[in-house]
Amino acid sequence: MQKIKTYCWFIGFVMIIWLPIPVRAQTNDKPDTLALFVSGTDGYKSYRIPAIITTTKGTLLAFCEGRKNNAADAGDIDLLLKRSTDGGRTWSAQQVIWDDSTNTCGNPCPVVDETTGAICLLMTHNLGDDKEKEIIKKISRSTRTVWISRSNDDGITWSAPEDLTATTKKKEWGWYATGPGIGIQIKHGPHKGRLVIPCDYSFDDSTTVPKQGHPNMGSHSIHSDDHGATWQLGGTITPKMNECQVIEVADGNGTLLMNMRSYFQRFCRAHALSYDGGITWTGPYDVPTLVEPVCQASIIRYAWPTKKTKSCMLFLNPASAKRLNMTIRASYDEGQTWPVIRTLFAGPSAYSSMAILPDGTINCLYEAGRKHPYETILFQKLKAKELFKR
Repeated sequence: MQKIKTYCWFIGFVMIIWLPIPVRAQTNDKPDTLALFVSGTDGYKSYRIPAIITTTKGTLLAFCEGRKNNAADAGDIDLLLKRSTDGGRTWSAQQVIWDDSTNTCGNPCPVVDETTGAICLLMTHNLGDDKEKEIIKKISRSTRTVWISRSNDDGITWSAPEDLTATTKKKEWGWYATGPGIGIQIKHGPHKGRLVIPCDYSFDDSTTVPKQGHPNMGSHSIHSDDHGATWQLGGTITPKMNECQVIEVADGNGTLLMNMRSYFQRFCRAHALSYDGGITWTGPYDVPTLVEPVCQASIIRYAWPTKKTKSCMLFLNPASAKRLNMTIRASYDEGQTWPVIRTLFAGPSAYSSMAILPDGTINCLYEAGRKHPYETILFQKLKAKELFKR
C-alpha cells in the first residue's frame, strides 16, 4: 500500500495552539444552534460526516470530513476538529487532524477511555482516485484501510495515524467504514472497560454493484481491551446492514445493542444484540418505529437507571422516507418503545451525532441545509427538561 504522507507536525505528536473563538449561527435562526462547519468556507467545498464526544474534562470535540473538491465519499478529503471548553458557546479554530495529500482521510469515530482520559479516533483511508464502487468491486488500485490517532491531552494534540488494518479487516472485504459517529466503553459485565467501535464493510465478490442497495454489505464491531493500544475484529451482522452505532443495554451484563442502516428497503432502522462484548451478534431485526430514508443515524445513552433516575436512550435521525426532518427521540425501556419525539430541523438533513455534558445538556451535531442536507453541519444544544416535558 502507498506509504502515508502526513504534514510535518505529525512527527511525534501534533502540537497545535488552541484558541477559543466565537462561531455565530448562520442558517437556523435559533439561539441554541450554531452553523459550526459551512460548505465553501475555510478551503473546503463541503463538510460531511459529523461526530461529537464529551471528554473526561467536559470538553466537546466536534469532528468531520473536509472535502476539498466534491461531495463524494472518496477524493481529496481531510479529517477536521473543533473544540469547545465552555459547553459549545465558543469553539476553537478549525484543526486538521489528518491530511494525506489528495487521498481520503475520513469516517471519524472517536471513543473516550474514561479510565485514562485518552481519546482514540478511529478513521479510514483510501487513495483519492479510488472510488467507492471500484473498491466494492475490487477493481481499485488499492483498498480501504483502518487507522487510529490518539490524544492524551483532551484533544489538543494528536498522534500520527497508525494502521490497524491487519487486525481489524478481513482480506476479502472491500469497502469499510468506522462508524460514522462514536464508539463506547462498556461499563458493566465481564467485558467492563472494553472500547467498542461500530463499523461496516462490503463483501461483494462479484464485479457488479446491485442496483437496489448493497445486499452484500454488513455491520460489525472492533474492540480493544488494553485502553486502545491494540484492536481486534469482533462479530459481523448480515445481510444488507450498513452504517451503525452501538449502545450498552442497562441490564448489568454489558449487553450491546447495534442500531443499523438497513438496505431491506423497508424504510426503518434495524437492531442486533451481542451478549459477549461484540464477539458475536444476533441476526438483524426491523425497528418500524425508527423510520429512516436509508441513512446514517445516532444513538446514545442519556441516563442509567438508578434509585433517582430512570433509564433513557436518545436516537437522532432524519425521520422520513427522504433525507429531511431531523428528529430526536427518547426511550425509557432500552429501545423497545420511543414515546418522546421532537423535530429539531424540518428541512433537508442527513448524518448526525450526539454527546451529553456533565450537567445533562444534550448536544447534537448534524448535517442540514435549506436546499440540500450538506450545506452546513449544525451544532444544537437541548436542555433535558425541554425534551422530556410532556
